[in-house]
Amino acid sequence: MNKLALITGSIMLIFGSAVFAEPHADEALKHAKEAVEHGKLGHSVVLVEHAETALEHAKKAQEAAKSEDDKHHMHEAVESLQQGIEHGKLEHADKATHAVQDAITHIEAGNK
Repeated sequence: MNKLALITGSIMLIFGSAVFAEPHADEALKHAKEAVEHGKLGHSVVLVEHAETALEHAKKAQEAAKSEDDKHHMHEAVESLQQGIEHGKLEHADKATHAVQDAITHIEAGNK
């Protein structure tokens, strides 16, 4: 019985490490999509709030990314989110929305 528990625990640990990297990308994607929805309505302040949360998670997802391709996409997502935040703070909702949409594309590509 102890061997079975040890084997099962080891398998869960091995496969679990891949699962732990995804939640940050998923959270980044969720908040980026919220930011876009508010940006389309011209709500720059709320766009910035969600984009900043998305940025925090995207940075963590970038650190956790395993492949160079995924790291690249998450890096691009971080840069796009930063641009979106800058535009949002200037109340340029349209430019901010576009930048966050670019981030969504990269988050999705880097979260395979």
